[in-house]
Amino acid sequence: MAGTSGFSVSGYGPERSTWARLAARDSMARRLDWPLMFSAIALSLLGSLLVWSATRNRTTLNHGDPYYFLFRHLLNTGIGFALMIATIWLGHRTLRGAVPVLYGLSVLLVILVLTPLGATINGAHAWIVIGGGFSLQPSEFVKITIILGMAMMLAARVDAGDQLHPDHRTVAKALGLAVLPMAIVMLMPDLGSVMVMAVIVLGVLLASGASNRWIFGLVGAGVIGAVAIAALGMLDEYQINRFAAFANPELDPAGVGYNTNQARIAIGSGGLTGTGLFKGSQTTGQFVPEQQTDFVFTVAGEELGFVGAGLILLLLGVVLWRACRIARETTELYGTVVAAGIIAWFAFQSFENIGMTLGIMPVAGLPLPFVSYGGTSMFAVWIAVGLLQSIRVQKPLRA
Repeated sequence: MAGTSGFSVSGYGPERSTWARLAARDSMARRLDWPLMFSAIALSLLGSLLVWSATRNRTTLNHGDPYYFLFRHLLNTGIGFALMIATIWLGHRTLRGAVPVLYGLSVLLVILVLTPLGATINGAHAWIVIGGGFSLQPSEFVKITIILGMAMMLAARVDAGDQLHPDHRTVAKALGLAVLPMAIVMLMPDLGSVMVMAVIVLGVLLASGASNRWIFGLVGAGVIGAVAIAALGMLDEYQINRFAAFANPELDPAGVGYNTNQARIAIGSGGLTGTGLFKGSQTTGQFVPEQQTDFVFTVAGEELGFVGAGLILLLLGVVLWRACRIARETTELYGTVVAAGIIAWFAFQSFENIGMTLGIMPVAGLPLPFVSYGGTSMFAVWIAVGLLQSIRVQKPLRA
């Protein structure tokens, strides 16, 4: 018989619920995508070493503390990891219901950047200075809300069984949701972030099953818009100079072409195995500007060589591979579209960042996901990992 201790031989006492909860937690742990998790952690930790190497001698940046950026990068990674856990705990379906609030907050933040609260860093008026050496780049959060908002609208009637694909009216509404914050970000101007958002929109539409007419129409509109922006002089001088340096790296090697030339010298000098961590002449000599953020890949190329740079590419490839698998395996369109938006974001931003250090893409001021120093960007990519993990953990079971 069952005693007052609460133990039940039959398993129907209070202990059953305790063991059930433990089993449920264990089941969730088993359903997490561990290759995705470990690859993202490895990228962030490898990034901390690269950031440390790039900044330990830069006294004008590190306030005389060689560990300043190392500790802050690790802190940002820790906060990002906590945000990932919170995202998994809340679940992508819960966040689906909170999209209107999240979208409104993100739009409000990017509007605040255009007020006196905004600050200009590296030519882009895209930041809000919080104080204590911390700043916020709201456009990073806009990437997430565009993905969630468009996925919510495009998948609503499909997941409910009312439609096989989003109709034209639904696609138009979803595009309107994305265009508003993109237009505000363009006013900053932050062309790099707008480019990423445009790729996200295309990825989301492709995954949703929207008509190809929308895809071709948007690509055509993007080309016409780019020509119009250039013709009307809507780009700032530094942005025009970046494109000029990309088209002709020898145009002004000591001026607009300086960054890309020094980046290629750093990567080229690394050879197969690199010069060794903290031993790169370009990095130690501080020849590459913004080496802890936009040009962090040059540290890997110089000090870790082809092997170290290849490891970063491999880890990024694993992240994208696992994200593709999550998108393919989920049975709800909402989860598929969210995962596809994240894939488009990570893939394009990684290609653009690494490409600009190699001289095959124009300089756009985009961080390398998980690797570059930057709090807001680190928080955003880890939230995205949390969304991917939530889609995997909570995916409906197939019949």
